[in-house]
Amino acid sequence: MDVASIHARLGQAASADSRELDRVCEDVAAELIDADVEPPFQIPSADFVTDAWLICADRYWRRRFLREPTVEVAARCARWLYDHTEPPIRPGIIEKWSLGYAFITKDTVESRHDLTLATGRIVETTQGSADLCSFAALYHAGKLRANFWFDELRQFLESSLLAVAAGHHRDDPLFTGLRAFAAFGSRTITTSHALDLLDTAWDATGRTRAVVDVCLGALAAAPPFPDQGEQLRRRATAAVAEFPDDHLFRFRLACGQRLCGDYTAALATIDAALRLLPAIGTRISHQLLQEQYLRERDIIQKGLELAAWTASQQTRWRDQDTANRDLRRTLQTSAIRAVELVTVFTAAIAFAVGSLQITLTGTLGFRDRALLLVILGAGLLLFAFAIIIGTWIITGRHHPDPDTSPPARTSRS
Repeated sequence: MDVASIHARLGQAASADSRELDRVCEDVAAELIDADVEPPFQIPSADFVTDAWLICADRYWRRRFLREPTVEVAARCARWLYDHTEPPIRPGIIEKWSLGYAFITKDTVESRHDLTLATGRIVETTQGSADLCSFAALYHAGKLRANFWFDELRQFLESSLLAVAAGHHRDDPLFTGLRAFAAFGSRTITTSHALDLLDTAWDATGRTRAVVDVCLGALAAAPPFPDQGEQLRRRATAAVAEFPDDHLFRFRLACGQRLCGDYTAALATIDAALRLLPAIGTRISHQLLQEQYLRERDIIQKGLELAAWTASQQTRWRDQDTANRDLRRTLQTSAIRAVELVTVFTAAIAFAVGSLQITLTGTLGFRDRALLLVILGAGLLLFAFAIIIGTWIITGRHHPDPDTSPPARTSRS
C-alpha cells in the first residue's frame, strides 16, 4: 500500500469535522484489512477524539478482532501497540483497547483447552513478555467480565497460565479491580473480602479511568448487600467529579442514587448521562447505551411514582390512625362517663332508700337518725369514689395519653 497516501488522507481528515474524520479513518482501516497489512504509522497521542492516526488504528484492530476474536490476536495487537507508541501514551490505549475489544467480542469466549494451547504459542512467540501477555490476559478477562462469569473470571485471574505469564502486571490496579469484580459476583466469596479488593484498587496510586469503571461496575453487578447503594453513590460521585464529561460514570451515579431512594437526584443524573452520550463513533454503541440508560430512567421514574404513592398512602394511614385514636378515646371516655353516671345514680338510689328506712321506721331520735344518714351517705359516697377510681385504674385514664404526649427531644450528632 501507498504509505504516503495514507498519511496524507489521515492528515487531511484530522482538520475535518468529526463525521468526516470518522469516515476517512473507517475507510483506511477497511483498506488495510483487505490488504492484510497492519497500520504502517506511529501513534502520536492517546486522543481518541481528534487523533486521526489513533482512530484509524482503533478501527483497524476493531475489525481484526471481530474477524478473529482470540487471545493470539490480542497478543499481536499488543506487539503492534508497543512498536508504534511511546511509553507515556501507552497505558491508556492498552486499557481501552483490551477491555473495549473484549466487550464487542464477548460472545466468543475461548474454551479452557483452546486458551491453554494459545497461551503456549503466545509465550513462545513473545519470548514470555509480561507486557504482551498482560494485554492478552486483560482481553480474555474482559470477555468474562462482560458476560458476568464471575467464578470463571476469578479462576482465570488466579491460576491460568496466561495470567501467570503477565508477571508483575498481576499487581496492577486494573487486575485487582477485575478480581474485585469477580469476588462481588461470586457466591463463595464474602462481601468483606470483595470490598477489601475494591478498596485496594480504588486507592491505588496508579488508578485510571478503566480501574474506576471496573470498580463501579463491580458494585453495580454485585448481588444486593448492606450499604451497596451508598457505596456505589459515594464512589460514583467521586468518579463524576474526576471525569465530569463521562456519561457512564453519571449512569452509575444515577443507579447508586436510585438504590439509596433519592429518585429526584437520580432522574436529573440519568438525564445528564443521556445528554453526554456521544451520537457518533463505532467503538461506543450509541443505541445500546441509550437503551440501557433509558431503561434505568424508566426504573427511576417508576420508583419516583411509587415513592409519591407511598407518601400519600402513609399520609392517609396517619390520618386514619389519628381518627381511630380519636374514636377510641371518645368511646373510652363515654364508657367511663357511663360507669360514673351509673355509679352515682346507684349510690343516690341506695341513699334514698336507706334514708327512707331510717326516717320512717324505728324509735331513734332526730340526732341519731341524722348521724345514721351521714354515715350512710358517707359510705355510699366512698363506695362511688372507689368504683370510679377503680374504673380509671382499669382503663388507664390516670396515665397520659401516649398518642397526644409531645415527642421526645433527640440530640443530633
